[in-house]
Amino acid sequence: MTKKKRDVSDTKSVSEAAPQAMDTTETGDAKPAAPVRNLTRKGKPMKRTMNARKMKAVAKAIALNDKSTVKASNNIKKTLRTLSAKKLYE
Repeated sequence: MTKKKRDVSDTKSVSEAAPQAMDTTETGDAKPAAPVRNLTRKGKPMKRTMNARKMKAVAKAIALNDKSTVKASNNIKKTLRTLSAKKLYE
């Protein structure tokens, strides 16, 4: 196995090479943007258990929202009561 030697005189060094303009052409296929997929399922109806879980989750979310609004209003009422009680003793 003998290695082939390159002819050093044929190659130019980096400093001897002539400056070239940078290639700014775009390569690759110019494909149009892919259409946005609709993520909703169209063919198969929702199963009964899935529908029941969904309805239960919605009901729970509504209940938690109502509970938080009641709690916030109770806190406001409590602060007003304490402030009015403090004013009585001043």
